[in-house]
Amino acid sequence: MKTRTLYIFLIAMSFFQFLFAQDIIKTEKKLDSLFQKTAGKQMIQNALFRVDSEALDFQKSWAYGQFKNGKKVETNSPFHTASLGKTFTAVIIAQLVEEGKLDYDLPMFQFLPDSITNGLHVWEGKHWTQEITIGHLLQHRSGLSDYFEDQPKTGNNMLEVAFEKPDKFWTPQEMLDFYKAGFQARFAPGTDYHYTDTEYLLLGLIIEALEQKPLHEVFQERIFWPLGMIHTSMHLRSQPLEESATHMTEIYFGKAEVSSMKSLSSDWAGGGLRSTTQDISIFMKALFEGKLVDTKSLGGMQNWTPASKGTYYGYGLMQWRIRELFPLLPNLTLIGHHGFTGAFMYYCPELDTYLSGTFNQSEFQKGSVEFLIKVLMELKKTKTDSQTP
Repeated sequence: MKTRTLYIFLIAMSFFQFLFAQDIIKTEKKLDSLFQKTAGKQMIQNALFRVDSEALDFQKSWAYGQFKNGKKVETNSPFHTASLGKTFTAVIIAQLVEEGKLDYDLPMFQFLPDSITNGLHVWEGKHWTQEITIGHLLQHRSGLSDYFEDQPKTGNNMLEVAFEKPDKFWTPQEMLDFYKAGFQARFAPGTDYHYTDTEYLLLGLIIEALEQKPLHEVFQERIFWPLGMIHTSMHLRSQPLEESATHMTEIYFGKAEVSSMKSLSSDWAGGGLRSTTQDISIFMKALFEGKLVDTKSLGGMQNWTPASKGTYYGYGLMQWRIRELFPLLPNLTLIGHHGFTGAFMYYCPELDTYLSGTFNQSEFQKGSVEFLIKVLMELKKTKTDSQTP
């Protein structure tokens, strides 16, 4: 009797496994259709997308488009990560905090020379630089302006200058000088939120001061090499352990293709990396599985402050609360980061799923978020169906 019961149980399990496998196949087809339809929009020339779902035991990579030379973009083609690099910088800071070399509540000026900090933050006639903490820099609460997109008192911001001087290679000191020459503070430290790459420029300089080596070497030694991220490096400043089969996918700012511009070097500690969707997935898994920082540090990085509707910012991490964007959306969250080029890397804890990729189009940032929400809805439906007898 027991043998017969076991036999029936095994048949039932095999049947449910078959049904689940069929659901996964359907989900894969739906995601493929969704990605191709989204990437096929007129403004997008190429795109990459990867799903790693532990809960569904599902892993898949997609590529769309061609290089300018006519060759097809491959799933392992490297891309410019844009602001995804902020999370890497924040992880290094968290590691230094764990090692007792830093503390989030310590003032920034203690780790940088006066030549950098003098006159950096003046608001309503008062000098506030000594009030800026490491935590303020990480969470965009310092009150400093963004040298990339904010408008300076005179002249142009870095985004505009990058097009004016495409062959200019920017050093961190030159970027800092550019900021101090034309920008002014927006509010007193800790009193508000304003997203700014200037803070991550300063964090990169702090890391170099403490580690006594260039930032790209710190990334290599602390993150890339230990995790086996062999296709990841700092764009224009270092080479990956292993070159990819294709060159870096082209980036577009509207109709302008900007990939060959040396002025992209102005995106440094705030996002100057090149990577692949697989390497990004490796990094995100390592972060949330405690291989880069401990549980306490990861919790500290998720000390959220409101940024915009449904969006919150921690220490180098963004959080999207999907239902807050629209009440009828599923009650899911995305934790990770977005980039100016439509690049993204996120972990959805409710679905135990990692998403990474790019649309390589600066005018598709909102569209990339809408795409990710649709992906989550498909994955949630598959998970729900798999749990229904």
